[in-house]
Amino acid sequence: MDIGVCLPTTIPGADGSQLIEFARRADRLGFHSLTVVDRVVYDNYDGIVALSAAAAVTERIKLVTAILLAAYRPSAVELAKQLASLDRLSGGRLILGVSAGMRQDDYVATGADYGTRGRRLDAMIEEIREVWKGEGPVPGVGPRPTNGDIPIWAGGHSPAGLRRAAKYGIGWISPGGPPHKYPELVTKIKELWAEEGRTGSPRMGANCYVSLGPDGKEQATEHMLSYYSYMGTMAQHLAAGAVTDEGRLRDVVDGYAANGCDELLLLSCTADPDHLDRIADVVLR
Repeated sequence: MDIGVCLPTTIPGADGSQLIEFARRADRLGFHSLTVVDRVVYDNYDGIVALSAAAAVTERIKLVTAILLAAYRPSAVELAKQLASLDRLSGGRLILGVSAGMRQDDYVATGADYGTRGRRLDAMIEEIREVWKGEGPVPGVGPRPTNGDIPIWAGGHSPAGLRRAAKYGIGWISPGGPPHKYPELVTKIKELWAEEGRTGSPRMGANCYVSLGPDGKEQATEHMLSYYSYMGTMAQHLAAGAVTDEGRLRDVVDGYAANGCDELLLLSCTADPDHLDRIADVVLR
């Protein structure tokens, strides 16, 4: 199983130099991918901009939007151009993870309709791919992706989200949860994959919050209660689920690997680049 790590773009007050060093160190330590999450109405960096900065200071690590909420963006053509530009800048290392999302205020902020976000996302995926082929509504929009296309990885727990992953994606990314429940999701995605006439096997991913060190539990609680404040009391439950112990992290990694996960994406609750060394000592060595 591959291990990725999320660039801490959602840590309020994270300094740009910390994010740059975080990206450099993730590349050097041997993590498979560097990911970003996406929000508008929060004190976070834009994910595409952040990955563009990371592309300039890394060489081999995959760059993944996990997840990009594409449907709140007004223009599929403009988004296709931005993503293709990032892919070219990185030498073809971009993977586009997408989902419809569940925060209405992000859609209100950009003037996009929340109720039709799922249908809009499906339409955007198709239009973006047409643009990458040079066959968009106005042919000639460039650049083209390095390899002619960019892999799409879908998320979302809804029936529509699971179906989207099977229809358009290389596989599915779980937002999180205990490893022992993961096999049910693997089975469901494989069933939908077959129904869509897809060959091969879907790539299965999962997210997991991690906060190691003497202040790990406090940092996890502070960050997650802030980030998930819109979820009310559920934020407490999510904060309690963050992995703050090295032994438990090893167990979680082993559990996901045993239950059909192809890549586990670890989300740091701190922007301190030294946290990557703690994580790497457990999961990569």
